[in-house]
Order: sequence, then structure tokens, then C-alpha cells
Amino acid sequence: MNDHRVLKTFLLAAEKRNFAQVARELDMTPAAVTRAIAALETDLGVQLFVRTTRQVSLTTDGAIFAAQVQPAVAALDNARRDLRNAHKADQGRLRISAPTWLGKTLLPPILSDFLALFPKMCFEISLTDGLVDIMDDDYDLAIRISAAPSDKSTIWRKICVVHRILVAAPATRFVQMEHPSALSPDDCLAYSGESRRETWALSDGGSTVTIPAGRSFSANSGEVLADMAASGLGVAMLPEFHVAEHLETGRLVHVLKAWSPPDLWLTLYYPPYQALPPRIATFSRFFEEQVPAYMVTRR
Repeated sequence: MNDHRVLKTFLLAAEKRNFAQVARELDMTPAAVTRAIAALETDLGVQLFVRTTRQVSLTTDGAIFAAQVQPAVAALDNARRDLRNAHKADQGRLRISAPTWLGKTLLPPILSDFLALFPKMCFEISLTDGLVDIMDDDYDLAIRISAAPSDKSTIWRKICVVHRILVAAPATRFVQMEHPSALSPDDCLAYSGESRRETWALSDGGSTVTIPAGRSFSANSGEVLADMAASGLGVAMLPEFHVAEHLETGRLVHVLKAWSPPDLWLTLYYPPYQALPPRIATFSRFFEEQVPAYMVTRR
């Protein structure tokens, strides 16, 4: 009998104070329970139970030992359960990092649909517009909207292309612009994970114009940039699906339509698994199937 099994037998005996009942619950013989407890007492060099013809009771040493080992045995049981669940495709826990806007809008309906199919799954969702270190921060996967991945220490799956457009408030001079050269660096509201400046590269299919952005304003939140653009502060470069509702309501308009920035990728990032754990693979497939439809509905 292994140590974990012996300790579970001891703790159940400490709770029930009856070796015969312990034997029934653990599908053992009473003699096997008695031998297990005796072997544990021999190993520890102390008497754990006082035995009578009617019942058993803990000694002082037994009570102290039970109090000390119970949390450890419970933790081991939880760890074993979590590990077994981690290798099941329909249950377990997923810790996911996602961009704030996507996490607020697209992720909830996808998670709801997923949980309807896999109700034994559990999720921990962390929303941030900055890039996280999925290994140091202990994430199972991260959802990112970014340029083509260059990180060699992780693995990733491209879900779809994310188109970006330039937007501004309708009652501003930016609506009448026909060429990016009319934009000054102060007009360009920059997105930066560290709230710094960036460089925009805009192409009409033949030529490319680069513009420094963020000299007067930058933020690491697409929501903030959309709001600032809607207030008339300047032009923001954001994913089309991100500003779809603003465009529909007329709060923002698409400007410089002939000029486009490079597309981004919607990507799933993983720690460097040799093979994706089944629960992660199951969610990844579902996400890949569902997210394009949700993005289209918001355009």
C-alpha cells in the first residue's frame, strides 16, 4: 500500500473511529485496515489510536498528526484531480489572457456557447491590452491581436486576419483629407502597449507613406483611442470590428479610405507544449470555428 493510501486510511479512521466502517468505505478488509494503521504507527514510532472492543479513539499524538497531514493529503488529492482533468478534453480549468475589448465583447458569447457544450470546464480570464508572458504568468493560452508573431519561445495558431482602418469624428477636418501627408504627428493617436509613440505605414496599393504617431496622445487601450477620436482630438488606427458600432451610430467615420495600414493577426499563443493538452486543444478548435462569425456580426 502506498503512503498516500495509508494516510487516507488513517484520516478516515480518525474521522469514523471504527476500522470496520473504514474497511467498507475503502473496499478493504478490516484486517487490511488494522495492518495499515499498525504499519504507520511502526513507521512513526508512536501510537496513533487507543483500541477497545467497541471503538478506536485517537491518542494525543494521533490527533496532532491528523491535523498536520490532513491539509497535505487534501492538497495532493486536489493536485491529482486537477492533473487528471487536465488530460480530459471536456473538463478542467483554463487560464486565459485576452485583450480588454475582445474580452468584453467577443469572448463572453463564445465562452457561453462553449460552456453549454462542456459544462465541466472552468475558466479564469484576465483582460489586458499589454502583451503578457504566458509562461511567467502561468497562462494556459493567450489571445492576441498583433503583428505576425516573432516570439520563438512560444507556439501559436493564426485564427484570422484583422483589418485596421483610420477613423475620426464626422465633424472634423480629417474627413476631407485625401492623402496621409495632410496628417501631422499631432493628429495621429497612437496605440502602444507602453503608451509610447509608434510609426504608421499607410499604403494605397502602390506607394507607402510613413507617419510618426503619438506625439500628442498615445494609449494602450483601443477603447480610449476610439473615444478620443470621437471627441475630435485626432485620427485613430483601430481594428475594423473594434469600431464597428461607432461607425454604425455615426460616432466615428472611416477616413482616408484609399490608404490602409498593414493587417494584424488574431492569434492564440501557448506555452511551448510538446502537444496541446486536450482541454486546451478543445477550446482552441471551438474558438477558431466561432470567432470569425462573431467578428463578422460586429462589422
